[in-house]
Amino acid sequence: MQAKDIMTTSVISVPLDGTIADAVRLMLDHHVSALPVVDAAGNLKGLISEGDLMRRVRETDDKRRSWWLEVLGGMRETAQDFVQINSHHVNDVMTRDVVSIAENTPVGEIARLLEKNRIKRVPVLRAGQVVGIVSRANLLHALSALPDDALQTPTEDDRVLRTDIAQALKEVPGAAVNLINYTVEKGHVAVWGVADSDFEENAIRVAVENVPGVQSVEIKMGRLPAWAYGI
Repeated sequence: MQAKDIMTTSVISVPLDGTIADAVRLMLDHHVSALPVVDAAGNLKGLISEGDLMRRVRETDDKRRSWWLEVLGGMRETAQDFVQINSHHVNDVMTRDVVSIAENTPVGEIARLLEKNRIKRVPVLRAGQVVGIVSRANLLHALSALPDDALQTPTEDDRVLRTDIAQALKEVPGAAVNLINYTVEKGHVAVWGVADSDFEENAIRVAVENVPGVQSVEIKMGRLPAWAYGI
């Protein structure tokens, strides 16, 4: 099983010339905790996460560092800190050294990368452009959907079916496709994620069931808490 078999394909990104306000609004609107940063050509340039934004808040609240720490640390570091704390531009705040993977990266290697780098997610690239995201949740969903004996390699039919399901989900009114994940094994589909209501969950089920080649559908969806909607 590879990245393309488990990744979330509906990726929400923020432009390189975007503002911090843009990034925050996208995170809130789409209920995500990190965004790939892309240039005008769609190439990955960085990643901005809740951690990057929370660091700004923490460091703003901290007392100014002692003068001797600034001397030892060097003015370059101090100037860099100033930019990251005070800038309103995504380009100044984002993480630039982003760990990424290819579509054919095995899930075992992905798990090791997440653990080694202590990260929660990794972008999937094709020719430098983001085509998906694999998170810890994606890995757990894939593992729970498979037999205990092995991580089987999906058939080409299953991979085609997964692409067709992705397209079908985009047609469900109001569905947050970036919050939906699914695995396919011999035509049997397991769907995770969140839905606004039972009606939306049923619409997602029907959309998947109507994809030619789907044998069965298992829904394991939850609901977002009220605070996520500002209620």
